[in-house]
Amino acid sequence: MTNAELPAPRTVVPIEPSLLIAEAFDQAQVTELRHSVASCAHAAGLAGQRLDDFVLAVNELITNAVRHGGGRGRLRLWRRDGELVCEVADHGHGISERRLHDRDRPAPETAGGWGLWLARELSDTMEVETGDAGTVVRITAALTTRQPAARPLDG
Repeated sequence: MTNAELPAPRTVVPIEPSLLIAEAFDQAQVTELRHSVASCAHAAGLAGQRLDDFVLAVNELITNAVRHGGGRGRLRLWRRDGELVCEVADHGHGISERRLHDRDRPAPETAGGWGLWLARELSDTMEVETGDAGTVVRITAALTTRQPAARPLDG
């Protein structure tokens, strides 16, 4: 190649440019991962009760993956079109149809069964894909755009 021959331009397409977290986890990483999700969600624009709700929903999903999904899972957190998306996947035996479609609040004295219900209640949307090979749960929270503080007019 001579100096006169320029190389063909290369197109670089970023893979998941808005991916904030992609981590495998087991019981030992649950607390650390929850803190990472809280930090990233706050940096992405969630605050106050919305932040707390989203982090609690994610915590329920990762705890469910450890307890019911084979002891470990994988979490991905990303921004997409004005929302924050969290996906938790495991390799358990799936969720029963009855539990999957049960939208009723668990009885107050019930020790378990709150995880999916809480995640659904505390997020804007929740999608579940489940089967014998495992479960993938995806939740979202809308991000509000931060408005700059109003500046007083000089008078």
